[in-house]
Amino acid sequence: MQRLALISVSDKSGVLSFAKTLVDELGFRILSTGGTARLLRENGVDAVEVSDHTGFPEMMDGRVKTLHPKIHGGLLCLRNNEEHCQAAEANDIEMIELVVVNLYPFEETVAKPGVTLAEAIEQIDIGGPSMLRSAAKNNRDVTVVCDPGDYDRVLDSLKADDEVALLALRSELALKVYRRTSEYDGAISEYLSEQALKDADEPDLDSISGFPKVLAVDSEKAMALRYGENPHQQAALYGSFMEHFDQLQGKELSYNNILDISAAAYLIGEFERPTVAILKHTNPCGVACADHLTDAWDLAYETDRQAPFGGIIVVNNTMDENLASKIADIFCEVIIAPGFTPGAQEIFGKKKNLRLLISRSGFGPETLQEIRTVPGGFLAQDRDQKRINPKSYTVPTKREPTEEEWRALLFGWRVVRHVKSNAIVYAGLERTLGIGAGQMSRVDSSRIAVWKAGEAGLSLDGSIVASDAFFPFADGLIAAADSGACAAIQPGGSVRDAEVIAAADERDMAMVFTGARHFRH
Repeated sequence: MQRLALISVSDKSGVLSFAKTLVDELGFRILSTGGTARLLRENGVDAVEVSDHTGFPEMMDGRVKTLHPKIHGGLLCLRNNEEHCQAAEANDIEMIELVVVNLYPFEETVAKPGVTLAEAIEQIDIGGPSMLRSAAKNNRDVTVVCDPGDYDRVLDSLKADDEVALLALRSELALKVYRRTSEYDGAISEYLSEQALKDADEPDLDSISGFPKVLAVDSEKAMALRYGENPHQQAALYGSFMEHFDQLQGKELSYNNILDISAAAYLIGEFERPTVAILKHTNPCGVACADHLTDAWDLAYETDRQAPFGGIIVVNNTMDENLASKIADIFCEVIIAPGFTPGAQEIFGKKKNLRLLISRSGFGPETLQEIRTVPGGFLAQDRDQKRINPKSYTVPTKREPTEEEWRALLFGWRVVRHVKSNAIVYAGLERTLGIGAGQMSRVDSSRIAVWKAGEAGLSLDGSIVASDAFFPFADGLIAAADSGACAAIQPGGSVRDAEVIAAADERDMAMVFTGARHFRH
């Protein structure tokens, strides 16, 4: 008996050539439906209508055509199971060896402006997913194809007549089917949830805020990574991260590179003036703004000349050869800019391993939420991108900040929210002076920031101090004042705020309460 293939596709690209090869070179007989059957017959490929094969007509505007025991029995029958084979023979069910199905274009349909719910409903495929899942379940005996991109691989495997290789391919393609049907069901669920929200008398506040009752995390693998944070950990990148960047040169990105690049992009997105930021392990170790990038680099690098080794450098204007020549002698992993002049590229081109990235979509990527794994589930939250709004801030101290202090305070506040908690930043006028990150005690973070400034030979006299959370006791503020800070910016809200304010007043410090905390765990 001839080998039997069932082909029913919405996307008909490549299917004609594929079917001709099945028939002419591999001796298959084709079952098909509707437009696919017409296309094949009009081009000389004999195709039997599924309705003729089942003896059961299509009905209800094509909603019912492949949902029949002669189809699903031919897919699900275990060939090495005598009882299954006897049941198939008794019911005149032929074995189907190959299934080629891609689904109604539901996602494309609902993406069109003005599409109605009725139109969307008609693009929900029923028979297609059913055949795909039946074939995928029985992939030891059935080859299932849901992607035209796999046609050549399937033909090559069938021609090779290698049972072991065919079984491996069948298993891979079955997994691809389950991923595709999962994506398809997810798209349908998301669309119908949106429609229900529109029609609901009582709004679903969770859904409106972007937190649905069911969180579907479904993202295509973009690339395998050599390893994770450490060489003994495997890792991979999923989603469209690389659509935001063009890599001009250098080694492939690592897991840690990608985390650092993300942190760098979010940080530099805070600034409009020419800005340079240097990061290490996602923490900024030097940030500065100036009229020219070369001047901003000098100030940022001066904050900490040791930490940039093996770090990330990001700028928000095109990088020219003048700045490139300054950076060239420093070993760093990644340099990111919206553009590089030919001269800058030539300088960096001598360092073959240096990863050079162009930010394709500007800085401040449009990621609105963050998701992290926890045992047994996920945490989801809005990304911390609260706008800097000085008009909403209060000054609880007797002394108001001067104009220059305000500029330094707002600069420090932009930086500190990108530093791991507990975070302390000492800053001058649009430049960092000392940064303390990730300590269990806020006083310890302050001590580290002061020590780093001293190591860099930078004076903190007349500086400002920014704290990501309130000072729980006056000691942190007193330590800052003793180090030379003349103004502070913090969220406020401690039960001991009065003590902290009094300590500031005693030292003639100005202090700003923002009302917003910026923890980073």
